[in-house]
Amino acid sequence: TVDNDLALKIYIKARATPKVVAAFAERREFDKILIYSKQVGYAPDYLFLLQTILRSDPQGAVNFALMMSQMEGGCPIDYNVITDLFLQRNLIREATAFLLDVLKPNLPEHGFLQSKVLEINLVTYPNVADAILANGMFSHYDRPRIAQLCEKAGLYMRALQHYSELPDIKRVIVNTHAIEPQSLVEFFGTLSKEWALECMKDLLLVNLRGNLQIIVQAAKEYSEQLGMEACIKLFEQFRSYEGLYFFLGSYLSSSEDPDIHFKYIEAAAKTGQIKEVERVTRESNFYDAEKTKNFLMEVKLPDARPLINVCDRFGFVPDLTHYLYSNNMLRYIEGYVQKVNPSNAPLVIGQLLDDECPGDFIKGLILSVRSLLPVEQLVDECEKRNRLSLLTQFLEHLVSEGSQDVHVHNALGKIIIESNNNPEHFLTTNPYYDSRVVGKYCEKRDPTLAVIAYRRGQCDTELINVTNKNSLFKLQARYVVERMDADLWEKVLVPDNDYRRQFIDQVVSTALPESKSPEQVSSAVKAFMAADLPQELIELLEKIVLQNSAFSGNFNLQNLLILTAIKADPSRVMDYVNRLDNFDGHGVGEVAVEAQLYEEAFAIFKKFNLNVQAVNVLVDHIQSIERSVEFAFRVEEDAVWSQVAKAQLREGLVSEAIESFILADDTTQFLDVIRASEDANVYPDLVKYLLMVRQKTKEPKVDSELIYAYAKTDRIGDIEEFILMPNVANLQNVGDRLYDEALYEAAKIIFAFISNWARLACTLVKLMQFQGAVDAARKANSARTWKEVCFACVDAEEFRLAQICGLNIIVQVDDLEEVSDYYQNRGCFAELISLMESGLGLERAHMGIFTELGVLYARYRPEKLMEHIKLFATSLNIPKLIRACTEQQHWKELTHLYIQYDEFDNAAATIMNHSPDAWDHMQFKDVAVKVASVELYYKAVHFYLQEHPDLINDLLYVLSLRVDHTRVVDIVRKAGHIYLVKPYMVSVQSNNVAAVNEALNAIYVDEEDYDRLRESTDMHDNFDQIGLAQKVEKHELLEMRRISAYIYKKAGRWKQSIALSKKDNLYRDAMETASQSGQRELAEELLVYFIEKEKKECFASCLFICYDQIRPDFALELAWMNNMIDFSVPYLLQYIRELTSKVDELMKDKIEAQIEVKSKETEEKNMVAQQNMYAQLLPLALPAPPGMGGAGLSGSFGSTPPMSGMMGMPGGMGMPPMPAYGMPPMGSY
Repeated sequence: TVDNDLALKIYIKARATPKVVAAFAERREFDKILIYSKQVGYAPDYLFLLQTILRSDPQGAVNFALMMSQMEGGCPIDYNVITDLFLQRNLIREATAFLLDVLKPNLPEHGFLQSKVLEINLVTYPNVADAILANGMFSHYDRPRIAQLCEKAGLYMRALQHYSELPDIKRVIVNTHAIEPQSLVEFFGTLSKEWALECMKDLLLVNLRGNLQIIVQAAKEYSEQLGMEACIKLFEQFRSYEGLYFFLGSYLSSSEDPDIHFKYIEAAAKTGQIKEVERVTRESNFYDAEKTKNFLMEVKLPDARPLINVCDRFGFVPDLTHYLYSNNMLRYIEGYVQKVNPSNAPLVIGQLLDDECPGDFIKGLILSVRSLLPVEQLVDECEKRNRLSLLTQFLEHLVSEGSQDVHVHNALGKIIIESNNNPEHFLTTNPYYDSRVVGKYCEKRDPTLAVIAYRRGQCDTELINVTNKNSLFKLQARYVVERMDADLWEKVLVPDNDYRRQFIDQVVSTALPESKSPEQVSSAVKAFMAADLPQELIELLEKIVLQNSAFSGNFNLQNLLILTAIKADPSRVMDYVNRLDNFDGHGVGEVAVEAQLYEEAFAIFKKFNLNVQAVNVLVDHIQSIERSVEFAFRVEEDAVWSQVAKAQLREGLVSEAIESFILADDTTQFLDVIRASEDANVYPDLVKYLLMVRQKTKEPKVDSELIYAYAKTDRIGDIEEFILMPNVANLQNVGDRLYDEALYEAAKIIFAFISNWARLACTLVKLMQFQGAVDAARKANSARTWKEVCFACVDAEEFRLAQICGLNIIVQVDDLEEVSDYYQNRGCFAELISLMESGLGLERAHMGIFTELGVLYARYRPEKLMEHIKLFATSLNIPKLIRACTEQQHWKELTHLYIQYDEFDNAAATIMNHSPDAWDHMQFKDVAVKVASVELYYKAVHFYLQEHPDLINDLLYVLSLRVDHTRVVDIVRKAGHIYLVKPYMVSVQSNNVAAVNEALNAIYVDEEDYDRLRESTDMHDNFDQIGLAQKVEKHELLEMRRISAYIYKKAGRWKQSIALSKKDNLYRDAMETASQSGQRELAEELLVYFIEKEKKECFASCLFICYDQIRPDFALELAWMNNMIDFSVPYLLQYIRELTSKVDELMKDKIEAQIEVKSKETEEKNMVAQQNMYAQLLPLALPAPPGMGGAGLSGSFGSTPPMSGMMGMPGGMGMPPMPAYGMPPMGSY
């Protein structure tokens, strides 16, 4: 018996790896093969193993292939090879399973395999391919190829998803019978607007009825992308109103577009959806009413309700009525009026009358609605057509039912007036009609009836118009007087009323004499007054008041008569005053004053004992002081004397006025008296008046003015006595006033009494008592006081006292400048400097003192300025002192201040602008490195070039890290001093700046310093190399020309360099240049040149130096033809040696390669023999399935099936013939 387990253990222990692998394969434990091989580091023939498994266990082969795909380092067999092995045996499902698993990562490099798995399934199992595509796991396959296969396999939806050209999509999309509608609708969402519409057109073209639902659904779904207008045009293009109806129906509730609503109505009407038409016309607010009405009339639907909805809602009732009547649809007219909208019945009746409808039908229509009818509109419609009589029966029915509707009674009244059936009775007894309406109706028929109607309704405007028009002024006058309405009176009495005179005559002659009502009279009088008709009013009032009527003693009418006379006829006023007694004396008198009737006013006031008002008229208007004094003596009233005194005061009779005030015992006007007394300078009389006033009142103004009056009358003793007595005077104000008016002695007494030391000091200054002023200022201790005293002392040249004051002022920063300006304006420079110097030692000395002293030194003692600046640098206001030094042109000191203030830019600028005074080389160098403005560096270079060229390099060394060397070189070159800065340029040449390099090179050329020039061009390459080479190539010095050739060589101008070297017989340089160029032509041309010049040694040297460029045949030919073989022998020997070495090395490589090939062949043979030793352990190879034919499959067990021997699958079942393994040719991918 065979014990396989024991054999396997022995093989494992003996490390017989091929045996172990074969044993595992025989046991179908393929996973253990991979594990064991990894453990022992053995690489089995995976392809052979896979082929072996395929013959017996296809699913096991799939599993083994998947295991290999998961091995570290990748699958040992290419996926394509594995796939082909499955397909050779027609294992489509297994191949698909394998590929789906390994292609899960969806990598771009697997695109070919993705295409293959889809192709084989689309050809054999389309459902599997559809599932794969639905899963969306692949994205790198050949989409156009798959699209074609999907179309052939009947997977039209997948084909649509893969096609990217419109003709392909249009060809496929018409197969709607095989495409799920919802998927097709969703597909439209992936297309552009234009493509989607094109496809929709094709679908409708192919099968309008069958595809309409899909198109409608797609249009609904993607209306925003496609556009509503485009979708509507699509349906209209195919006259598919059904599609338009279903499409627009879903948007109607959310759309406000009139066109959409109309098209929906149109589509519904044309598809017979009458109920929907009726609903939309009733509910929608957005369709075009005119357009819809016209459409519905044209389409002539059997049901008129949609048209009724439109016309009723949008006011086309006459058009509706005409349409219904013309089409004999009378029942719809009755239905509309009775049920739909009775309020529009008048419009319907009017249109029926216009259409000459029989009256019986109209009457019946009216009576059928009756109480629901709007009577006013109905009457208007019938009245416009002169058919009011048609409504008689209807109106009488309403009145009999108790209707109080004004329109009913208006209409009935018009019918009665028109028929002249006792209209006066109706107009006076009917309480319900509208007087304005009925009166208007009566005007052209009987104006008196119109007046009756208007009077009843108080229609003022209408009554006035009709009475004016028909000259019924007596009726008009009676009506206006009875109305007692101010607005009505104003209306009839306006000046532009052409009938005013006739009206007034009737009022005066008829209406008012007939009246017994005071209110009517009063209203008329007020109206005349408001209308400004004074003459007519006087005439009326005289008749009423003076002619013993019932209104003769009326207080108001007497007032009115006098007042009217004052306004209209002043000559009658005095007579009325004397004849009448019952009027308002005060009020009328005031009006007379206003009217400038002063004598009449005086008479009125005197008549009613209004003495104050009377005297006021005398003094204010008649302006007679004498008559007023006489009147005052006559009545002996204090109030009258007060008025007289005031008048005298106004007239400037101050003394007389003061006497009158004393007689009136009037102290109330003391302010006016004081003011007038001061203006008239009558202070003695003022003293008497103020003493009288002081007895009655305690007023600060009185006491103050009394002191002032004493001072004005030079009564100093009375002042001293008065201020010691109790008083309420405002002594401070009095003192100030006395001071302002130069009454200094009196002011001194007041200020000393109230201890106002500041004002006392000022007063003493005015009195030229300076010592006392200083003492008072010291007590006041006020800066203002100190300044006043100080300035006064300066003006008086009391400089000692002025300095005492000044030291107390300058410690205040704000006052220092004022003191300084005051001294300087008066030329006291020395005294001011002395004051400031004294101030330096004060405890409260501040920066302003030090600064101001510096400014003064700058102006008046410049020799002390620098010392002052250095001593007190930290105590100075440097900006202010800078301005002073600038004004006084102290440039050295200004520079020092700028440096102290860290204004290095200004310091440098000052030094350069004022170098004779301010320049110092060491100082300028220190300042220059601290300057912030770059432009100042270059300004400094200009400055030194002009004024201190010998120190220019020293400055540039300092600035070398801050300046642009190119700009510096340009500045110096333009100034013509480039040689002057050579040391500077040498020091900065390490920066390799082009301008510096070129400038130095030019200097070296001019100086013929070829060593330095060669060094410069070697070390620094940033310059115009060709320009320099051209400049020196014709130089008289050989070394200079050699440098030119060297520069050409560096620049790659090999020919120019060689030509220049040959010209100067620098053959070595020429040979080195040709060698460095690497160009064969140049080397060979140089050889020819040496032969032409018979330079044999140079020829030999050139062969060695240019060894790599020169061809041996060319060199040998030249040497042989020119008898220089001997000189070429060293070159030939070297070449032969090199060639021999290369050949030997090649032969050695070839032999080693042959040996390696043979060893590989031996190893392969041994491996095949070892594998075949276990061939009997494996199952026999099965024959290929039918259709797979080919001799290659019947070979030995251990051989690999030949790929090229496979035959194609024959065509059949409607499929085209396919190449080997059922796969399309490789070229198709």
